[in-house]
Amino acid sequence: MRSRAYLGELEQIVLLALIRLGDNAYGVPIRHDIEKRTKRSLSIGALYRTLERLEEKGFVSSRTGDPTPERGGRAKRFFRAEPPGLQALRRTRHALDVMWEGLDLKRI
Repeated sequence: MRSRAYLGELEQIVLLALIRLGDNAYGVPIRHDIEKRTKRSLSIGALYRTLERLEEKGFVSSRTGDPTPERGGRAKRFFRAEPPGLQALRRTRHALDVMWEGLDLKRI
């Protein structure tokens, strides 16, 4: 259960992107949103490994869309944040807020 208690940084970022994108959350837009907002590059492999890890934990679900001609007949895989994922986000944010409480990094 410890691995489910808190999310890593990339897991948080990916879940937040899914929430922001809603029904349009598939590989390319997820990656684009993350890169645009965080100003850091993310390989598609790292993104999908994170999505698969989140899905294994029950924090994310996926569905396959209809095949499209512009993708050579391949279907998109859409992702969605699930309630346990939202709970993990809240838990992780709370833990970080508690750790930041009372710190003044200017004094260090």
